[in-house]
Amino acid sequence: MAGSVEEFPFGPNTAVFKVAGKMFALAPVETDVPKVSVKCEPDLATQLRQSYDAIGFAYHLNKRHWISIDLAGDAPDGMIRDLVEDSFDLVRPRRRRP
Repeated sequence: MAGSVEEFPFGPNTAVFKVAGKMFALAPVETDVPKVSVKCEPDLATQLRQSYDAIGFAYHLNKRHWISIDLAGDAPDGMIRDLVEDSFDLVRPRRRRP
């Protein structure tokens, strides 16, 4: 995504994706269960956790604003892609209009 970077501030086993210095996604690098954690609107996060077994609370992150997605679970690929894009949009800086 435009302007995003991949960093490893928590060690070599967790990829952190940031835009403008703000984190929008995390993913373990080597794991038996591929997952990604993304920022999400609180009401949507609640609905998604209730609707999909693959979506739960994100480990060590604010449980209200972050979700964890099991990539091998029942969440559709297109929706996962949309959630990553939404997370990016939530944290990226917006241009101010004069």
